[in-house]
Amino acid sequence: MQIDWLTFTPIPSLLGGMILGIAAALYVFLHGRILGISGIVSGLMHLKQGDHAWRIALTLGLLTAPVLAALFFEIRPIVEIDADWFAVTLAGLLVGFGAQYGSGCTSGHGICGLSRLSPRSLVATLSFMGAGFLTVFVLRHVIGG
Repeated sequence: MQIDWLTFTPIPSLLGGMILGIAAALYVFLHGRILGISGIVSGLMHLKQGDHAWRIALTLGLLTAPVLAALFFEIRPIVEIDADWFAVTLAGLLVGFGAQYGSGCTSGHGICGLSRLSPRSLVATLSFMGAGFLTVFVLRHVIGG
């Protein structure tokens, strides 16, 4: 197996992971909340008094950060999606239902939950990672070439 040196980015990946870890830790320490993106974004669907400004600010930060990275640091990842709109929409719906059913997403369980040594988050993370591995294997090696 050869390494694709064009997409092998250990330093930016490490720095990005460190920044995400620091942000999650600061969020817990400063606000007493878990930085689970699916919970934060779903909270925008049923706003409570005094609970919307931080949710909107965090969501806007997530959406504008890639644009700012492209403008100021010339970070422009090449994104290639080899799927039609139906597959992408279906995948998004499945991820959304899975995050709702599992009471959290990869950021809530995988980053914050595992760092708190939560057994529930360990099971959730193993489940969605295993399902992802299995899906890619079936799509690439069983169904398609």
